[in-house]
Amino acid sequence: MDYVIALSCTPPRVFRQVTTIVGLQMVTSLVTVAKTLGESRETAQRQLNAEKKKRKEGPRIDALNKVLSDTHEKKSLADEMMRKMFTGLFMHRYRDVDAEIRMSCIRALGSWIVAYPSLFLKDLYLKYIGWTLNDKNPSVRKTSITALQNLYEIEDNVPSLGLFTERFCGRMIELADDIDISVAVSAIVLLKHLLRHQLLGDEDLGSLYDLLIDESPLIRHAVGDLVYDHLIAQKFSSSHTKGPETGGSEVQLSRLLQILREFSSDPILSDYVIDAVWQGMDAIKDWRSMISMLLDDNPKLELTDQDATHLVRVLSASAKKAVGGKIVPSAEPRKVTLSKAQKETLENNRNEITAALMKALPKIFRKYLADKAKVPHIADLVMQMNLEQFSLKRQEQTFAQVMQLLKEAFFKHGEESVLKACVKALAFCAGESQAELQDSAQHTMKLMEDELVLKLRSAINQAGVVDDDYSLTVNLRRLHQLQLNKPLTNEGVFTDLSGLLENFNNLEDEVVQLTLLNIFLHVIWCLKSIDFDNPDESGMSSLISKRDILIKHLESFGESIIESYKQGNARSLLSCTICVISSDLWTFFSKAKLSGTKINPLGIFPSEESLQKFWKLCEFRLAAADDEDDEEEDVTDEHLDYLSQKDVVVSAAAKLVAHDIVPKDYLGPEIVSHFVMHGKAVAETIKHMLTIVKKNAKSADLSNLYLDALKKAYERHKTEVQKTDEDWSTSRSFLSCKELASKLSATFSGSARNLYKSSILYIVKEGIKYAFLDAPKQLPFLEAGVLQFALKLPPVELQEILKDLQRRVEGINTDEDPSSWRPYITFIDYLREKAFKAPHADGEKVGTAIRSSSRSRKAGDIQGKKLFDGDNTTDDEEHLSETEEHEKHGGEDDDTPLQNGRQRMRSGDADSSKVNAAARESQAADSGNFSGIPIYNQSVFGSATEEQLPV
Repeated sequence: MDYVIALSCTPPRVFRQVTTIVGLQMVTSLVTVAKTLGESRETAQRQLNAEKKKRKEGPRIDALNKVLSDTHEKKSLADEMMRKMFTGLFMHRYRDVDAEIRMSCIRALGSWIVAYPSLFLKDLYLKYIGWTLNDKNPSVRKTSITALQNLYEIEDNVPSLGLFTERFCGRMIELADDIDISVAVSAIVLLKHLLRHQLLGDEDLGSLYDLLIDESPLIRHAVGDLVYDHLIAQKFSSSHTKGPETGGSEVQLSRLLQILREFSSDPILSDYVIDAVWQGMDAIKDWRSMISMLLDDNPKLELTDQDATHLVRVLSASAKKAVGGKIVPSAEPRKVTLSKAQKETLENNRNEITAALMKALPKIFRKYLADKAKVPHIADLVMQMNLEQFSLKRQEQTFAQVMQLLKEAFFKHGEESVLKACVKALAFCAGESQAELQDSAQHTMKLMEDELVLKLRSAINQAGVVDDDYSLTVNLRRLHQLQLNKPLTNEGVFTDLSGLLENFNNLEDEVVQLTLLNIFLHVIWCLKSIDFDNPDESGMSSLISKRDILIKHLESFGESIIESYKQGNARSLLSCTICVISSDLWTFFSKAKLSGTKINPLGIFPSEESLQKFWKLCEFRLAAADDEDDEEEDVTDEHLDYLSQKDVVVSAAAKLVAHDIVPKDYLGPEIVSHFVMHGKAVAETIKHMLTIVKKNAKSADLSNLYLDALKKAYERHKTEVQKTDEDWSTSRSFLSCKELASKLSATFSGSARNLYKSSILYIVKEGIKYAFLDAPKQLPFLEAGVLQFALKLPPVELQEILKDLQRRVEGINTDEDPSSWRPYITFIDYLREKAFKAPHADGEKVGTAIRSSSRSRKAGDIQGKKLFDGDNTTDDEEHLSETEEHEKHGGEDDDTPLQNGRQRMRSGDADSSKVNAAARESQAADSGNFSGIPIYNQSVFGSATEEQLPV
C-alpha cells in the first residue's frame, strides 16, 4: 500500500495513472472483504446471543466469542486500510491534472458508497462527489452525476443524503443547463430522482421548465419526461397514492393545456413543449379523447377558447409526430432511414388517426370554421390521414364534406397561414387520393379556382372606384398561395394582372408586390409546361411575350422605387420583391444555361444598365434601417414580411454571382464590399457565396474580386467621411474597411496561404499601387485594405515590397506633413517587424535568441523523493494547484466534514441557446440553397465560457 501511494504521487503521469487504478481496485477488493467479514460478524453475534440464552458459559460460547473478536478485528483492519488508501491516494488524485484519473476516482468512490454505505455513506466522503460537480471537464462532471444517480436510486440511502442534498441541490439544478449536452441530460435524470424522493420543491424547478424549449432535442425530451412525471402524471406528488394510477387522458391533457398557457405568447414555443412531452405521454396520443374534448362530449371539462386553440394544436402536432413528421426545426441534415417495423408502426398510427378523425373531422371543422387560429391546424390533420380508408369505409360523402369545408375556409379567411394550409390539404387530397376521391378533390380545386378568378376580377374592376384595396389584396394572396401549388387553367388571369399594373398608378405596395409575384409564378409555370426536347413554337412565343411584359413592369417599378429612396421613402417590401423576382427570372432564363438547347430563344442576359439598377435597389435596401421598415407599413403576412429582410436581397444577388448567371467583375465586388456591414445573416450569405466562388474561380479572378471589393468599401468610406467631416481613422466606415480586409484575408489561412500565395501578392502590390495614385490622400488604404494581406506573405516577399515602397517615396519629404503620411509609416513599421524575422543563410533568425530544444534544469541538485518515509508529496504541478485550491477555500483540511465544506466552484456550464422567433425561418429551407426564392436559416448560436477548476 505504501508503494502504491508513493508512486501515485510521482510526476510521471503514466505512473500516477497505473497506481491510481491499482489503488482504487485495492479499496474495491477490501470493500468486498469487509462486507463478507461484516456478514460473518453478524452471524457470529446472532449465534452467540442464541447460545447465551441456553447457557451462560461453556466452550461453545468461548469459541463464538473468539470468532466474533477475530472477525471484528479483521473488519476493523480492512476499514483502516481503506481509510489509509483513501487519505493517501484518493484525496490527492481526485483533483489530478489528468481528467481520466479524476474520473476513475469519482467512479470508484460512487461504487464504494453504494456497496459499503456503513463506512462511506457519510458527508466526509460525499463532499468529494459534490465538489467534482464543478469540474472543468464535462466527462468528470457526468461521472459525478452518474455516481449520485446510483446513490439516490436506493431508498435506504435518502435519509443519510439530506444534508448533502441541501448543500448541493442548487448545483445539480444548474447542471441541467450545462454547456455539455450529455452532462445536462444526466443532471435532469438526477433531478427526477430528487423529485421522486420529494427533495426538491416546485419553486426550485422554474429554470428547469424553461428547457422545454431548448434547441437540443435530447435536453428537451429529458425535461419533457420529468415534466410529465411531475406535473402531468404527478407520480411524485405527495397528494397522490403510489402506483400506476396517474389520472385519465382527459385529466392529463388538461394539465398539459395548463402548461401551454405559459407559452401562449409564441405559438412556435408550444410546438417545442409538445415535442418534449410527446414520447413519454400516452394521453397525447389518445386522439379520440382530444376529439371528444373539442366537441364537448364531456361537459365536466369545459375548454376556454385559448385552451381549445392549444388542444387543436396538440392534436395536429401529435398526429404529425405519430406518422413520422417533424413539428420543430431539426439540425439533423441527413435523412433518417426507417426499418420495416418502424414503417409498419407509422402506417398503423396513420390508420388509427384516420379511424378516429374520419367522422369527427367535419364536425370539428364546422365548429371552428370562423376561427383563424384553429383552422390551419385542422386543415393539417387531413394530410396525416390515410385517404384510402374513406373508400374502404364507404365514407366518400364525408370526404366530399371535408373538401367543401376546406374551400369555405379558403374564402372565409385572408391570413397566409390559413390559405397555405387549405391549399396544401386540397393539393394533397388531389394528388394522393384515388378514383372517386381524387375526382372529388380535383373538382373542388377547379371550383375554387373559378370562384377565385371571379372574385379577383371583381376586385380589379373596383380598384379605381373604392379607396379600400382589402378585397383586392386578399384575393391576390389567395391566388399567390394557389399558384404556389398548381398552375392556373385560366389564361386570362395574366392579362388581368398585367392590366392592373398598367392602368392604376396609386396602388398600395403590397398589391403591386402580390401582383408581380403572381405574374412571375404564371410565367414559371408556363416555362415548366414547355417540352424541352420538342418545344412548341407558339408556346415559346407566348412565353417570351409574357416574360418581356414582366421585365417591363419590374423595370418600371424599379425606377419608381429608386426615385422614392432618393426622396427618403424606403419602400423595402416592394424593392426586395423586385430584386428577388429579377434574380430568379435571370436565373431561370439564363442565356448561358439555355445555350445549345432547343429552347435557346428563351435565354436572356441582363444589360449592364439593368444590372446596375438591380444593385442600386439592393444597396438602397441595405442602407435602410430595420426600424424604419417596421414603421413603413403593417404587414401581417409572414411570407411578405420575410421578403423585406436584408439577407434576402443579398442572397438574390449572391446566387447570380455564385452560379455565373452574370459576370463577377461588377456584382461580385459590390456584394463582398458589404460583407461585415449588415449583421450575421448577411455575412453568412456572402461567406457561402465566396466558398462557391473559390471552388470554381481562377486565382486571378479571386484576386480581382477581393481587391475590387476593398476598393469599393474604401471609396464608400471616403464619401461618408466627406459628408460627416469626422476623423477618418476612428470613423465607423474605416473600421468596417479594416474588418472586411481581416475577414477576406482570413480565407487565406493555413495551407491556403501557400496555395494562394500569388493571389495575396497580387492584392498587396495592386493595393499599394492604388494607395499611391493620389498620395498621401489615399494612403489610409494601406492600413484599411492591404496590411492584413501583406502580413500573410513570407518575410522574403515583404523585403521586396519594402524596397518597392522605398522607391515610391524617393525624393518626397514625408516629414513636411507627418499626419498625412502616418498610414504609410504605420504600414512600413508592421512590414519591417515581420520582415526582420527573415532567415539568414546560416539558418539563424535576426534579432532572436536561439533557444535550446531541451528545458534547462534548475540550479542546485534535485533531491529524489523517498518512497517509504511517509511523505506523500505530489509533483510541483499538483502541489501548486492544491495550495491554490486550499487557500481559495479558506485553508480548511481535507477531512473537514460537509457542514464546513468548501464553497461550490463554478464549472464550464453556460446557458444553452434558446428558441426564439428565428425558428420560423429555420423551418423554411437549407441555408445553402441559391435556387428559386432563396430562404436562409436564421441560426441561433449560444456563447459559453468555461471557468477552469484549479487542478
